[in-house]
Amino acid sequence: MMVLVGAPPEVVARLEEACSAAVHNSEAACLGGGDPDPALDQFMEAYCEMLTKYEEELTKPFKEAMLFLSKIDSQLQALTVHSSSDSASSGDNIVGRSGSPEEVDATMNESCIDPRAEDREIKAKLLHKYTGYLGSLKQEFMKKKKNGKLPKEARHQLLDWWSRHYKWPYPSEAQKLALAESTGLDLKQINNWFINQRKRHWKPSEDIQFAVMDPTHPHPHHHPHFYMDNNLTFP
Repeated sequence: MMVLVGAPPEVVARLEEACSAAVHNSEAACLGGGDPDPALDQFMEAYCEMLTKYEEELTKPFKEAMLFLSKIDSQLQALTVHSSSDSASSGDNIVGRSGSPEEVDATMNESCIDPRAEDREIKAKLLHKYTGYLGSLKQEFMKKKKNGKLPKEARHQLLDWWSRHYKWPYPSEAQKLALAESTGLDLKQINNWFINQRKRHWKPSEDIQFAVMDPTHPHPHHHPHFYMDNNLTFP
């Protein structure tokens, strides 16, 4: 069955049908003593190459996984051996300092009160060894999270400002700084949010459009202005 080597179901039926026909023709040729069949030879070569390819594709990830597990196992064994050596040395020191078997037993019992001490030691060594890698992963995760969807509370504050300044939703630099401080976002996130919000949800009124086109028309805040490339400028 082709399923054992990872062939797709739709390929399995065609290959098995062709294989059965080839075997039937081969048997008929053998019984009849016919001449060699070049088409059959070509099919069998292609068939063997396909099986070899499927085997390589399935074997490669398995070998990589086994190699990875072997490395991890070697590292854990090295840590365990080191911990066992430390424990043995500690036990020898206790025996050397103690005078009687009773004192040795009492001291050993005190040192074995916490059966998970060795596990914590291994965990501490692993954390010490991989702390840099874990830190970089955390930074990458925080960066992706920061570049993704804004926090719910921050969006609520931005939407509240938006609803109160809908006629002209262009915060000044001071207002952007205040929003950044209250939401915990940076100025780039604030700017991007307002740019996207204006593109999707804001259409300037006729008065505003006229003011943008005519710099002599007074701004709602009594300042003539121009609006170019999503940037507000004052003459």
